[in-house]
Amino acid sequence: MSFFSEKVVIVTGSSNGIGRGTAVLFAKEGAKVTITGRNAETLRETKQQCLQAGAREENILEILGDVTDESFAAKLVTATVEKFGKLDVLVNNAGGSSFANIGKGILDIPIAEFDQMMDLNVKQVLRISQLAVPHLEKTKGAIVNVSSIAARHNLLPFPYYGAAKSAPDQITIQMAGSLIKNGIRVNSVNPGPVLTNGVVAAGATKEEQDKMFEGAGQIMPLGRVGVPEDIGKIILFLANRSQSEILIGHIVTADGGIMIKSAMFPDS
Repeated sequence: MSFFSEKVVIVTGSSNGIGRGTAVLFAKEGAKVTITGRNAETLRETKQQCLQAGAREENILEILGDVTDESFAAKLVTATVEKFGKLDVLVNNAGGSSFANIGKGILDIPIAEFDQMMDLNVKQVLRISQLAVPHLEKTKGAIVNVSSIAARHNLLPFPYYGAAKSAPDQITIQMAGSLIKNGIRVNSVNPGPVLTNGVVAAGATKEEQDKMFEGAGQIMPLGRVGVPEDIGKIILFLANRSQSEILIGHIVTADGGIMIKSAMFPDS
């Protein structure tokens, strides 16, 4: 029997990309999964993939909404516990960037965009985690945050995104140190380029997105960009106490080797 059989999991931002791939993997392992996103059509597609992976209809809860909305965050946790009776794992995956001011220097971009990036990538993580903790204490559960290697790069096209993504790293460490006292493990995964529609969602064209991924694949030591399932497997590992109990406040860099490349000797 899988560790996740009958476990209850929330995966934010699961209507596409990493969140979808992760939700499907949890469903395949027998978990009861709450999936959520802002697009009803793509959220239905995620549900269908979960069902195709072996989940029962009654074990998938769809909740349409925006995680930056405080009332929705409360609804997300409450509805999950009301339907399934508990909560074992919270995956804070939802996040994103903006192409509105791509390429501008950090001091040339309106502060309003910084606020937007913080709302989308930081505040909602804290808010949903606060709501989830009382339930995770009862199950000795886990929180897995999804950040980005942008947290540690000079990300010229998206400086506010990089700044916002640095916060979840420290949040993971602070939460881990605090919550382990209550039996809750907190860890994070920081992906590099992953083949999703996130660039288009941020305001780019499909052609711009394809060009970015093609370029990334050419410079990655692995020889390809990641796919959602690559990151989903790491998330499941971090959430699985039977395999990763010793990991507390750990930040897994999942970037196909980009972080080991030298700026001075890029071909080495």
